[in-house]
Amino acid sequence: MTLEKQMIKKIMRGSPNYPTRLNDLFDPPSCIYALGNVQLLQRPMIAIVGSRAASPQGLSHAYFFAQSLARSGALIISGLARGVDGAAHKGSLAAESQTLAVCGTGLDITYPKEHFGLAQQIARQGLLVSEFMPGTGPRPFHFPKRNRIIAALSLGVIVIEAAKNSGSLITARIAADLGREIFALPGNIHDGHFAGCHQLIQQGAKLVCKPKEVLEEILLP
Repeated sequence: MTLEKQMIKKIMRGSPNYPTRLNDLFDPPSCIYALGNVQLLQRPMIAIVGSRAASPQGLSHAYFFAQSLARSGALIISGLARGVDGAAHKGSLAAESQTLAVCGTGLDITYPKEHFGLAQQIARQGLLVSEFMPGTGPRPFHFPKRNRIIAALSLGVIVIEAAKNSGSLITARIAADLGREIFALPGNIHDGHFAGCHQLIQQGAKLVCKPKEVLEEILLP
């Protein structure tokens, strides 16, 4: 399909709609593709990330934090993945708010496929973004590249539930290097699904249990 048919916009670095926060990266994308409301790129964003195989409790926490923060005026950003990402997007939309999804594919391809309906809703009510041109399918190395965009666009990153090898830790590390705020929810010390969160807390991430604790650190306009 053509870009016109898909209504996908190509935003070059240096153009007015290109988000300046991406320039904090040592390798900012030369262009990004966007489907939806491109004005959202200028909004203050808070990222919510975590495990693709999150527990029911983790999914509930992601939904709750997203819904609450969206109602407080934050634009929730995540990666459209299974698990925590999907729950965060849904929680934001449930607050009758908007959300931004950074994709690891071209915007004419939905990954995972079961999020097709969610992606369509985000395109209508929010914004889909990718640095990959239309027609580009998922590849393992695409997702760390996607994560750096999530980190750069956000004012802070909340890690809901993450094991030690979780990709969400990549997002948190990049965000920390960029000077963004890092938050992590604690969990059972005997449950490996929370080992990544506990590691982040040991390294200086703020332990949070309530959305208002995030807003105490990130002042929204």
